[in-house]
Amino acid sequence: MKKDTLFLLPPGFKDNGRREFCPECAEMWGVLNYYPAIKEALEIHYVGIHHPRDPIVEVLGEGLWNAPTLILAKPDSVAGDLRTETSNGVAYLGSARHIAKYFAAKFGIAMPRGS
Repeated sequence: MKKDTLFLLPPGFKDNGRREFCPECAEMWGVLNYYPAIKEALEIHYVGIHHPRDPIVEVLGEGLWNAPTLILAKPDSVAGDLRTETSNGVAYLGSARHIAKYFAAKFGIAMPRGS
């Protein structure tokens, strides 16, 4: 894996009998739209709403399918007090805030408020 890989739910998926969106995934799209150069540095994949989300499970293992999730190509590139999680020998970040803090450290963008 040469680039970090970001898994997101698509906007406007159908669940609970209506169209919905994931607030954390929308937060990620907001960051990527504020700082579009980051998109070029990532592989971005949409996954479905229903569990298990096979593309994530294939990398991290059974029971790990949160979206958004960022799989790190180079775990040693994580700076500061940001802790990664590890599964199947792969380092990842499993929340929008942790991913945004990672982007701030790696790309020099603004830090998310409250961090």
